[in-house]
Amino acid sequence: MPSPTERSLVLVKPDAVRRGLLGEVLARFERKGLVIEALEMRTMDAALADQHYADHVEKPFYPPLKQFMTSGPLVAVVLSGDEVIDVVRSMIGATDGRKAAAGTIRGDFALSNRENLVHASDSPESAKRELALWFPDLAL
Repeated sequence: MPSPTERSLVLVKPDAVRRGLLGEVLARFERKGLVIEALEMRTMDAALADQHYADHVEKPFYPPLKQFMTSGPLVAVVLSGDEVIDVVRSMIGATDGRKAAAGTIRGDFALSNRENLVHASDSPESAKRELALWFPDLAL
């Protein structure tokens, strides 16, 4: 019996795009065996930032996060695969790049808590909500 496939949203953040790390990040996911179902380069506007980070809008760290996330182009990616949410979260490492394990994307390339290269859905529920925001035409 084949394994159930799930989807996750991954955002390759403006710092990764600026630093020329898009190919490296995507290659790691592909080498792992995950499937890129959709990919789009765009700039997050303020309204989408508020929707995407709805749980954080009232928190003190949100204004600088919003400024960073809207500061330049990013790449939104739909990845799929067996337990893709957990697999991707393991691959990207701890939120704070200074504390992320070597071998993870953040551990190898990030040196910040905010500018940490990638965002990934943290649960099936958040993946469904985020995918609907970023790829509304994708059949979920």
